[in-house]
Amino acid sequence: MARAQFHKNQRVFVRPVGTWALIERVVPHWTKGLNEPIRIFYDVGLGREFGADELQSELTFEQPTATETEEWRVIRARNKWQSNEETALHPYPGTYPVLITGENEWGGWRVPGAEYALSPTRIERQARIMGCAPRMAALIKELSELSKIPVTEIPPAFQGLIGKSREIVAYLNHALE
Repeated sequence: MARAQFHKNQRVFVRPVGTWALIERVVPHWTKGLNEPIRIFYDVGLGREFGADELQSELTFEQPTATETEEWRVIRARNKWQSNEETALHPYPGTYPVLITGENEWGGWRVPGAEYALSPTRIERQARIMGCAPRMAALIKELSELSKIPVTEIPPAFQGLIGKSREIVAYLNHALE
């Protein structure tokens, strides 16, 4: 027999769709002669009913850490807009940074040529920061895990950092919704 794992108005992550939703209705499937339903489905307002195995509650939802799933890297692309002589003062003459965020070489972030020409040093720094973002996010998550240690065992200098890291992790997780 089936028991409901979620309740009405509970916020759940719908894995097949990849989004958060509220359970609008709990839909039990009954059979004659039985006191309990044989299956329970959940209507979350996305066009069909989902089983409990397709939903995940907020309490058990955990994003994989960035370093487990992503390896971002900065590559150089040839500057088509200006010649090597025109870009002689740039950090890397004749090229501009491209941030690859996927397994293929074509996915990611690129800067418009006009913007790169205005401030190449600033754009180079931004590209390096974005390339390190998954590793920095994992580091901040590890730092926020220190909040589970009793406060008396944490040096006072780290207590503020731990609080800030928890805020950043909460912001990153919230931005995924």
